[in-house]
Amino acid sequence: MRVNSEFPKQTEIGSGAPERKRPYPALFSILQAEAEAKPRPAPKPLWLKARLPGGPNYLRLKALTKELRLHTVCEEARCPNISECWGAGTLTFMILGQVCTRNCGFCAVTFGKPPAYDPEEPDRVAKAVGRLGLAHVVVTSVARDDLPDGGAEIFAETIRKIREHDPKVGIEVLIPDFRGSRCSLATVMGANPDVLNHNIETVARLQPVVRPSARYERSLSVLRMTKELAGGVLSKSGMMLGLGEGWAEIIQTMADLRKVECDILTIGQYMRPSPQHLPSIKYYALEEFAELKRIGAGMGFRHVEAGPLVRSSYHAERHVPH
Repeated sequence: MRVNSEFPKQTEIGSGAPERKRPYPALFSILQAEAEAKPRPAPKPLWLKARLPGGPNYLRLKALTKELRLHTVCEEARCPNISECWGAGTLTFMILGQVCTRNCGFCAVTFGKPPAYDPEEPDRVAKAVGRLGLAHVVVTSVARDDLPDGGAEIFAETIRKIREHDPKVGIEVLIPDFRGSRCSLATVMGANPDVLNHNIETVARLQPVVRPSARYERSLSVLRMTKELAGGVLSKSGMMLGLGEGWAEIIQTMADLRKVECDILTIGQYMRPSPQHLPSIKYYALEEFAELKRIGAGMGFRHVEAGPLVRSSYHAERHVPH
């Protein structure tokens, strides 16, 4: 696997976070112009309001991740559910550092040149899982296109270390596309996760704008290969709405996911992290999410989690049989 030569020049990461630059300005302007040509979306509805984090469990998890030098996507991606999930004692680990080699227009995770990965990180994740007493854990990562295998071996080692600490823990991995490498995916699948999650993110038409370093068909192929490599493993994907997609495009994307035997689907509302990110064009109503859940069930998904604050690992423990 080689580093993607299409990337714009990366920002060196020092002691402080760099100023975020808009990804692929020419592409960014396409969606920005589309947003400006349409009526402004209504003010953010009440159901998108999230509680501020706090409480004993939040403080306990904050202290634990600091002690073990671990990162969470809950913090790095500014997840609106951090108060609910951390309050319940659950979190999503983000391995391979906190600096991503991709600069997707929707994502709040820091973009730049990552430092060397920490080979002891998988063991620290496993220790955290044990200390938290988790029955189901979700592990994700930044994209690491600078690594020959995209970080697949670290994913596999993290799964193995968790199993060593507690063989009964359910393990879900939310992976990048590994540039479509079957070998890298096989490395992860060889460690026997219970759920393989890879997000399609948005409809085919918007892929070049929303995530220019990814490909719609490549993401579908990752999910297809998951079933080819280990048919018994549950596959999962996620979409965010509000970037300018049409209703028919959403349904088509869901149908495309079912064609590659995707078992579980999450659908949530895109919320713009900053003015440097892609604009929010529409806020979907609760009834629309409920309708998508109904349609997904009719298509044959084992589980559809749909709602404005739904994210990839939201209620993940409820998506799998116990």
